[in-house]
Amino acid sequence: MTIKPGDMLPETIFKIMGADGPEEVTTREFFTGKRIVVFAVPGAFTPTCHMNHLPGFLKHHEDIKAKGVHDLAVISVNDVWVMHQWAKETGGKGKIHFLADGSAAFTKAVGLDIDLGAAGMGVRSQRYSMIVDNGTVTDLNIEEKPGVADLSGSAAILKKLETTPLKVSA
Repeated sequence: MTIKPGDMLPETIFKIMGADGPEEVTTREFFTGKRIVVFAVPGAFTPTCHMNHLPGFLKHHEDIKAKGVHDLAVISVNDVWVMHQWAKETGGKGKIHFLADGSAAFTKAVGLDIDLGAAGMGVRSQRYSMIVDNGTVTDLNIEEKPGVADLSGSAAILKKLETTPLKVSA
């Protein structure tokens, strides 16, 4: 079953790159007490993800944070090393948290996995964005067409932030 607004995020573990190498962070640790904009992509460095989806959030990260958002995060079913390199190569390090969901545990738990085996990619995440307040999804935007980031892009999330009530103090 797909997660929906009003649902709490399931407890899973992401991998992040720390100062001394890979570290783990739970959804509870990452999302508690904060308002976070999350967007998910089928794969780091893939065309739409790399050239369209992520760049919009990099360009507008300050505008998004000015709307009462504590942090931005991107999730992908890639390993921590790929996500770390993607953060470095795109200039996203320090602006957006790059959360590696290498085994798709989070992606499956929220019901947003997709089998892209026919394209040689295996199980991946659907493209989506969400606003999460203190671990609760307040807005969810799932792309309906492959290869676009319209419903889940930074412009759409900025509009949503205008109308989504803030539950956690900024």
